[in-house]
Amino acid sequence: MPQTNPFHSLVPRKLTDSELARSIRLNIEAELDAINLYAAHLDATDNEEAKAILRHVMDEEREHAALFWQLIARLDPEQAQHDREASQKYRLITTGASHEEVEAVGEGGSQPAEVELPKRLTVGSLRK
Repeated sequence: MPQTNPFHSLVPRKLTDSELARSIRLNIEAELDAINLYAAHLDATDNEEAKAILRHVMDEEREHAALFWQLIARLDPEQAQHDREASQKYRLITTGASHEEVEAVGEGGSQPAEVELPKRLTVGSLRK
């Protein structure tokens, strides 16, 4: 299996945060690729000992990806802003907001502090 040359991206100076963020994104890509590879191996075997090791290693890769993503948020403020907006957009989309409401998140400098969730029927609300 070909291996990445650890020196292929060396530059004669220290990386800026922006350049480092780009490099870390490649690390995330490698972690996600490894997760998918281990998941495929899990699906392809009934060997419980192998599955236990694969699950453990796959979970480590998930942790690495999560840690790298946190680092990206620190290195790239624009990405961090997209992350904050994505959380709000996700809540709006999953609660049935209009396309316009979703796309308004982050525009004009105002962002809703809390997204009001639609009322749901519960057993208690039906007993009236």
